Formats: sequence, structure tokens, C-alpha cells
Amino acid sequence: MDLVLRVLILFPLALFLTRVVTRRELSSIEPFDLVLLVVLGDMLQQGITQNDQSVTGATIVIVTLSLLSVASAYLTYRFRPFRRVMEGEPVILIADGDLVHGNLRRERITLEELAAQARLVQVPDLGSVRWAVLETNGRISFLTRQGDSGG
Repeated sequence: MDLVLRVLILFPLALFLTRVVTRRELSSIEPFDLVLLVVLGDMLQQGITQNDQSVTGATIVIVTLSLLSVASAYLTYRFRPFRRVMEGEPVILIADGDLVHGNLRRERITLEELAAQARLVQVPDLGSVRWAVLETNGRISFLTRQGDSGG
């Protein structure tokens, strides 16, 4: 029962930290951020299992984590307020051709990173972008002035 309580306490913490730390997709994550995620996973494991290295303990932890994951997915699907908390909302980075510096700063996205993401979807420069939106999945969608979309 101790293991279940530990998972119930640390699962929401892990969700919160992964939402706060970064919204970037895994393929574009910086190496240091990846190391932090691995260390976070190891710290969570140690906090949950402590010295319990038994098969029974591992089974209890895996089943509890899986049930919490399924429950959070169901709640995210079923209830819009919970979805907003779990997935966030899209963030406008460029509005009608103008950079939204406050949103770029809050999401910790540099102008260079934004330009690089634009180039990846064949948008040659940010001057041709009418709207850029950081989607809830971490990708950036671009709508150019000509009406072409990328991302």
C-alpha cells in the first residue's frame, strides 16, 4: 500500500513538471533537457520504490502508474477543463505578422528557433508569416500571408 501512495503522490508531480519544463516535442528537445528528463525519471523511481526491488513491488508500481495514465487520458478526453490543464492551449507566437514577444518569452522560444522551425516547413523567412501558433503537441503551425500553411 505504501508503494501505491507514493505513486499517487509523485504521478501528479511528474505530470506537472513535464508540463512546466517544456512543451517542445521530443525530436527537437535539447540534449540537456533530455538528460534532465532521464534524471527526473530516475529520481521518481527512487522516490516511489525506495529500497523495494521485489517483483511484487515493481508490479504494483507499474499497474498503479498504468491505471493513473489511463485515468488521466480518460479525464482529458471527457472533460474540457481537465484537458486544458493537461494539454494546455495553443499559444500565438506571431499575430497578423507581428511577433508576440511575451508569448515567445513565456514559452522560452528564441527568434532563431522560431525561424528554424519555419524553415523546416518551407517558410523561408518570418516576414512572410501572418500567424504562427505553438500547438498543444509542441509543434509550431505557420500560416503565411499568401494563405499557404506549414507545420
